[in-house]
Amino acid sequence: MENNVHLLELKQLALNEDVLSVSREVNELKTRFEDYILEEERKLQVAQLEATEKGEEVPEDLWIKPLKDAFYEVYQVYKDARNKAKELKNAEESESLRKKKQLIARLQETIEKEENIGAAFQEFKHIQEEWKQIGNVPREKREEIQRAYSKLIEDFFYQMNIYKHLKEHDLKRNQQLKEALIQRLTDLVDSTLMKEVEQHFKVIQSEWDEVGPVANEMWEELKEKYWSNVRKIHEKLNQYYDEKRNALLENLNQKKALLEKTKAIFESVKDRKEGKEYEEATKKILQIQNDWKAVGFGPRKENEEIWKEFRAVCDAFFDQKKEVFKIVAEKYNHIAEQKKSLIQKAEELKQSTEWKETAAQLKRLQNNWKQLGHAGHKFEQRLWSDFRAACDHFFNQRDQHFNEQESAFVENLEKKKALIVKVQSFALSGDKKADLAALKSFTTEFNEIGMVPLKEKDAVFQEFKKAIDTWYQALKLEGEEKESIFFQARLDVLASSEDPASAYRNEKFELRKQIDKLKGEIQQLENNLGFFAKSKGADALKKEVESKVNQANKRIETLKMRLKLIPNE
Repeated sequence: MENNVHLLELKQLALNEDVLSVSREVNELKTRFEDYILEEERKLQVAQLEATEKGEEVPEDLWIKPLKDAFYEVYQVYKDARNKAKELKNAEESESLRKKKQLIARLQETIEKEENIGAAFQEFKHIQEEWKQIGNVPREKREEIQRAYSKLIEDFFYQMNIYKHLKEHDLKRNQQLKEALIQRLTDLVDSTLMKEVEQHFKVIQSEWDEVGPVANEMWEELKEKYWSNVRKIHEKLNQYYDEKRNALLENLNQKKALLEKTKAIFESVKDRKEGKEYEEATKKILQIQNDWKAVGFGPRKENEEIWKEFRAVCDAFFDQKKEVFKIVAEKYNHIAEQKKSLIQKAEELKQSTEWKETAAQLKRLQNNWKQLGHAGHKFEQRLWSDFRAACDHFFNQRDQHFNEQESAFVENLEKKKALIVKVQSFALSGDKKADLAALKSFTTEFNEIGMVPLKEKDAVFQEFKKAIDTWYQALKLEGEEKESIFFQARLDVLASSEDPASAYRNEKFELRKQIDKLKGEIQQLENNLGFFAKSKGADALKKEVESKVNQANKRIETLKMRLKLIPNE
């Protein structure tokens, strides 16, 4: 802390005996120090917030406040010394003004009343010596008092006719000295180093008055050149200070605009509870703080006031942000716990080989994950990595399984195509029993080969069905035997269809529809029996109806037997 460059520089400046000569340097140093402290306090706030979010130990202010206290302690000592020096300087300048006015009055009285040239000249020399010993007068009175004194000196030399007693070479020497001073003034007019211009200007004015008279024919020309340059330098200095004041006011206006932007940003998020909005606002506030540093000084009093107000708004923003992030952190912690639960469930499912059901469960977990929202920068990336790893493990295993299965399906497809060619090239032997056994073995072999690629399944099944049906039809079976064999063959073929369960359900549906239709016909026939009268013709018709009823019942029994043959889905 003691080695801080701002504090060391302030201590060095405070040791200066002429405290007023370093006043500007001290004020600039104080502004730089306050900007430095603001930045360090901001860094500490950011570090504290990040430590809070990470659950780490929150750093404390171990050196900023002690450094501020030490700096302002030294600054206060300097400020007290400067105020005393300023009061003393003001008092001294007022006293110098009073004394110079007295000397001007004495010189005026000497010019007007003293008739003895020797005594008058002696009095003039005394007045000059006393004038040199007197210090500076207030700035706003310097030109006025100097002009009055210079005018009286001119009047004195002319009035006392001193020129008659000066030798020609003295007049020329004075002329050379005054021309040299005029040249120095001319150089100052072109100079851009305003501090040096102001310092040298006062020296040249004093030296001009100390130089004796010149020849009368040269005096007006020299005097005009001298005062022309003096006026130019006065205008130059006035313009410089006016521009400086305007620059300070412009800087103040820029700082006011930055302050209003900061207030507006703070108000825009004041009642918000989302961390993202504060992140965006923080970027804007930090940019404004950088812009603030780039703006120069304003008028001293106003600069201090607007700096305090700006710092207060920034502090209020970061305090509010800290509270909001505390709430957001709690929300993120809650979401993180819920996501950890989802990760645990995904871990439990990742080794499953129930591909369809597990995939559905994991997709539900993924939807739940999305609905929970973000768990914050502290947790989200790591949690998502763990969750995704568990899901990827399952889906990679599933893809590998189905890729291997697809390879087997392609191999099965080739086998079934070869079997179809074999069926197509089959020839009936004439032994119906042997031929039926051969056709059934083809169907059994087709079913046992296993699954083929989904997009080929229906086509290869239809091709096989067409080939096998051709030979069943070629057997020319009759009656119940034909129906029974064809039905069994149909079931065998359905077992190889794209969706056996669905095919079985459709087959059952059709059989039940036939049974219901037959029952309806039986009901109608039995109802008709009641209308027959006892006669020879009626008896014959009645027997015919009863025969139809018996046939229908037999057909129903056959259909029911077939229902029992169909495997349960």
